[in-house]
Amino acid sequence: MKLFKLGCARRDRRQQVSRAGFTLIELLVVIAIIAILASLLLPALATAKIKGQMVYCLNNHHQLSLACQLYSGDNHETLPYNLGTSEIKQTVAQAQYYNWSSTVLNWELDSDNTNSVQLTEGGIGPYSSRNAKVYRCPSDTVVSDVQAAAGWTTRVRTTSMNAMVGDAGQFTTNGINLNNPYYQQFFRIPQIPKPTEIFVFIEEHPDSINDGYFLNKPKSKRWMDLPAWWHRGSVNITFADDHAETHKWLCPSTMPPSRPDSAHLPFAPPVEELTDYNWLMDRTSVKGD
Repeated sequence: MKLFKLGCARRDRRQQVSRAGFTLIELLVVIAIIAILASLLLPALATAKIKGQMVYCLNNHHQLSLACQLYSGDNHETLPYNLGTSEIKQTVAQAQYYNWSSTVLNWELDSDNTNSVQLTEGGIGPYSSRNAKVYRCPSDTVVSDVQAAAGWTTRVRTTSMNAMVGDAGQFTTNGINLNNPYYQQFFRIPQIPKPTEIFVFIEEHPDSINDGYFLNKPKSKRWMDLPAWWHRGSVNITFADDHAETHKWLCPSTMPPSRPDSAHLPFAPPVEELTDYNWLMDRTSVKGD
């Protein structure tokens, strides 16, 4: 009798142990469920990350706009200098940093690409608490192969300024921008007839951003400088009344890949793809007298 009870007890323990574990099929089912949940969750996380970067970038534009407004308030409503490449380099060589941004970006190993001090030293820099982060969208991580080989992961600026806003230095004669003589140059905020419709700052495509002087000629129907599309085909843009918004581009030609030497500027978009160009030109300036 005792031997029979002992045998039964051993069988019961073996059955309990076997019931406590998982079979191979059960493990495979669990793994499959986890894979399915992960495939559903990862796109949602990626979307949330993109939206978070867009909101963060939009806040940066608000801060740049506020810095511009504060600068103007201290300078009799005058807008910041908005110079081209040669004048920026000339003034920096003289240790003068009065342009809104004193960096000229390219795909080489020039120090301007990473010099955050030069970015914020003058212009609106002091009015943004010399915070270099507000000049770059976190989505912009484009560098050239040469820069990547040197250990670079980003450049310092994503934002440019409307060429028809501010004092363009040698490009302006008798109040006229020689690059765009049939349209009005806005030197002071009160000159802007519809501040809700004229943009000041815009994210620019990394292949054309260079001096931050964002120039296009409304009558030419050709992109000279190209806006960015970091946020799923959208761009963050700031207007003269201090509001910022995210605008969705509609035309494929407006969105060449965000990488070196991809934009092939200047170029004329197809006639059927002028919607984006016309939208931005309508918000660049107004016809002169």
